[in-house]
Amino acid sequence: MLLHRVNNIIMNPYQQKWIELLRNANIPGWKIEPQDHDIYIEMPHVTDLKLIRDNLPATLGAMSLDIDEPHQRLKFIFHNNHENFEYLLNPNSEDLGAGE
Repeated sequence: MLLHRVNNIIMNPYQQKWIELLRNANIPGWKIEPQDHDIYIEMPHVTDLKLIRDNLPATLGAMSLDIDEPHQRLKFIFHNNHENFEYLLNPNSEDLGAGE
């Protein structure tokens, strides 16, 4: 697997492509950063996380059409200064409980 280093954080190409796509969306007030093998997204405190959570699967599905990298497990961490939630894309067998 080819890894890229950005600001002393090593990212895989799939994670890097997602960060690039999200940053290029130019959503006002959103800070999008790598966090280990995940993506941390900080939004303005007035952002309705329920609305984001409800629309996320369709939005990420549409955006993923622009990614040619092999799909890997990727966790998105959303935070608006009041609450947060995580969304897991391409879960592995451990995430799905197959190891139990």
